Amino acid sequence: MQLVKKFLPISVAFLFGLFVLVGPTGQALAADSDGFDSSTLAVASADVQLAGKHSMKKDADDANDPLESINRAIFSFNEFLLQNLIRPVAVVYRDSLPKPIQNVIGNFLHNLNSPTILANDLLQLEFGRAVTTAKRFAINSTVGLFGFTDPAAEMGYQKHKEDLGQTFAVWGVGEGFYMILPILGPSNPRDLVGRIGDGYMDPLNMWANNTDRDWIPWSRALVGGIHLYSGLVDELDEVKKTSVDYYATIRSLARQKRAAEIRNGKEADLPAIPDLGYDYDNLNDDLRQPAAAPVLPAKKSDRDRKSVV
Repeated sequence: MQLVKKFLPISVAFLFGLFVLVGPTGQALAADSDGFDSSTLAVASADVQLAGKHSMKKDADDANDPLESINRAIFSFNEFLLQNLIRPVAVVYRDSLPKPIQNVIGNFLHNLNSPTILANDLLQLEFGRAVTTAKRFAINSTVGLFGFTDPAAEMGYQKHKEDLGQTFAVWGVGEGFYMILPILGPSNPRDLVGRIGDGYMDPLNMWANNTDRDWIPWSRALVGGIHLYSGLVDELDEVKKTSVDYYATIRSLARQKRAAEIRNGKEADLPAIPDLGYDYDNLNDDLRQPAAAPVLPAKKSDRDRKSVV
């Protein structure tokens, strides 16, 4: 009975994750092929290590992680799959395929995501970014041979990522509590709903589903996941090796990455540090000078006292 109580939440969550993966959410997995980048991992890992034991000992409420015990169990399950199933394939992919071929695959996957990115650019009223996305899609789908190359970047139109979860955030929808999805990893209610919405918004997925070509979104999701993880193997190994609490570190990384995406890569709007006006160049010289004797009020003479009386 105890085993049933222990594993029932995990089993339910796992079945839910499989349902999500089978549906449009799983088909949108390849849309997240940009994923973490090395700089995000390095900076966020450094922040976590600097925070050290203090940040790792926060209560679940402070970390907005009320389901932490369940999340940790699902996280361990995901790690098992990652290390024993996905990692070996990703390492072979990384070490066997020439880097130019990997770049071609990444370009192609990103170009497939362009219609969804464009839709979210418009929903966020980011018209400048929408124009860039439209130009990139037009150029790379033609001159770039269906997106296998990225001539638009050479013309100054740099790629970016948008999704419905980010759009909800821009509209003011809160992220909700932190959650770990089976197979899909870190998320929250807002991003989960957004991921499902992106699956329905994607034109290729819609066409494939309506023409009984379900193998297309599945293949896209599979290749996208392997491509994503192949670029993170070493970085994640390093994070895992240096983390006091790997689960808490990944939680922090995921949140920092997501916050940066929502801000479109802009620095957080933090209050300015006040200028205290210390002149450190002259401070040492001032310390070497003997302190001036305090000026005391003059003592009144007996004559002065009498005159007052």
